[in-house]
Amino acid sequence: MTTKIDPSTLKITDMRFADIDGAPKRCTLIKLYTNQGLIGYGEVRDASSRTYAAMLKSRIIGANPCNVERIFNRIKQFGGPSRQGGGVSGIEVALWDLAGKAWGVPVWQLLGGKFRDQIRIYCDTDSEGGGRDMGKALKERMDSGFTFLKMDLGLELLIDKPGCLSAPLGFLEKMREYKRTVFSTPHGSIDPRAMRGEAYELFSTAHPFTGIHLTEKGLDFLEQYMADVREVIGYEIPLAIDHVGHIPVEDCLKLAKRLERFNLAWMEDPVPWQMTNQYVSLANATTVPMCTGEDMYLKGSFKPLFESRGISVVHPDVLSTGGILETKKIGDMAEEYGVAMAIHMAESPIACMAAVHVAAATNNFLALEVHSVDVPWWEDLVKGLPKPLIQKGYIQVPNAPGLGIESLNEELIAEKIHPDFPEAWGSTEQWDKEWANDRQWS
Repeated sequence: MTTKIDPSTLKITDMRFADIDGAPKRCTLIKLYTNQGLIGYGEVRDASSRTYAAMLKSRIIGANPCNVERIFNRIKQFGGPSRQGGGVSGIEVALWDLAGKAWGVPVWQLLGGKFRDQIRIYCDTDSEGGGRDMGKALKERMDSGFTFLKMDLGLELLIDKPGCLSAPLGFLEKMREYKRTVFSTPHGSIDPRAMRGEAYELFSTAHPFTGIHLTEKGLDFLEQYMADVREVIGYEIPLAIDHVGHIPVEDCLKLAKRLERFNLAWMEDPVPWQMTNQYVSLANATTVPMCTGEDMYLKGSFKPLFESRGISVVHPDVLSTGGILETKKIGDMAEEYGVAMAIHMAESPIACMAAVHVAAATNNFLALEVHSVDVPWWEDLVKGLPKPLIQKGYIQVPNAPGLGIESLNEELIAEKIHPDFPEAWGSTEQWDKEWANDRQWS
């Protein structure tokens, strides 16, 4: 790295990737190289394709990375909902890292300053067994210093319980087979080929069209499961639920009414985010706060949910929305409608720190998700951050330039490299001359 950086003449010269396995899923890390030796770190969202970023290489080479919005406005048309936004978002994160390093300030300062010095963390929690077992697992989180909790509660708990679900004949059997072959596989090791065919169609069908319903026995089971959890952890700490399952809005409402007494922080993604009217129906019929956002791209897609008062909490992922600034704008817009912002994050420390800077600079921030608390080597992927990174349920907001990451742990990356992409930081010259007429009007 050069000792003196001239931001006005900084230019992007290359983009390369490294795919790692099990952090907690496959993560595609990005390096943006420059003509002055600075390297910016970004990341494509978990379970996405590096091609979404690679195809944009020729559109950013030669550009000054400090002009983040100018570059973003050129490439944002190539993103889309869920993982399709991963390429644009990952590049945008790397641009902010470069801009902060070039000017010698942390990203949160470039976003207008910070509202807080530490970021509240919650971690999704898995557990085998019943509600008391889940309660014990959550209590261990509390004992570690976490002040906010989330767990799964829904269809997956009922698949093997007789009489708890109704569905077209043969449907539940196929779901059980799918669960055995896919969901029993450790994160990051799922063969994409197992995600295809008839079994995959069961879980890619939108909620209103599956024909699956909760029975009264199923509702009784989930209500008792939650009661057992609360008996262990108490009622004072916030507890959110996720992975309700692909059931119709009427069943979501039945479940929500059963759970009102358990003082939930939110019910996450009960129906597809596009179905605004269904969120409105839920919000108007239950006191359980509704939450969605992790699969949404660009701030405009959030506006109908805010205007309709369909959600109480928005939950974007920096690597889906379009990146750091777009997520900050989403949070600011949510604040105008009285909606709190939590942040979804299931990737490496690069994405985590991008989310930390957004959270620091957003007034209505609530809590940041970290999926890798139980991955012992996760925080070792980067250098320059405090260790442990999460202390008593919080991450300290860094004051170092850019994202606050000094460098990557290349030895660990080599050790954890994904078998489908065994070369870390290999040449991407095949994308140097990718070209199309990108204009959106005549």
